[in-house]
Amino acid sequence: MEQTAAIGKVVTTHGVKGALKVMLLSDFPERIHELKQVFVEKDGRSVTYKVRDAFIHGRFWVVHLEGVDNREAAAELVGSLLTVPLSERVKLPPDTYYLDQIIGLAVYTRAGECLGHVAEILQTGSNDVYVVRPAEKGQEDILLPALKTVVRKVDLQAGRMEVDLPRGLR
Repeated sequence: MEQTAAIGKVVTTHGVKGALKVMLLSDFPERIHELKQVFVEKDGRSVTYKVRDAFIHGRFWVVHLEGVDNREAAAELVGSLLTVPLSERVKLPPDTYYLDQIIGLAVYTRAGECLGHVAEILQTGSNDVYVVRPAEKGQEDILLPALKTVVRKVDLQAGRMEVDLPRGLR
């Protein structure tokens, strides 16, 4: 099965005709208008549903799936993730990446020193911070600001990132 990306989480039902209230996990709320089908993932299972109707309702989506026609059927899907194939993600501008594309990249200085790999991303509000976990045990994680002055090159094909470490970061 093709890899998927989560775009929403079913938080509750909406109305009595089987609609789902979905919390967005996407930076592109308007994408809901083009959505034709989704995978609904729950308890390790994934089921494909056609999207009958969907719209934005405040900070949420309201989604009607084919075959989910009443409140009881919708209630069974509460807690599920709505996912789409990676190939259907919104295309990003150049030099912009999805978080899951960054996690796992090997991180090198411009001089070629391997610092480790991106283990997680902290979203701080002003800029993201990449947590770089060194390969050697006992070394502390490096908190790398995700700024263009620091992250000089990202090569997804090679699985690596090149950085200029700010003075005093290590």
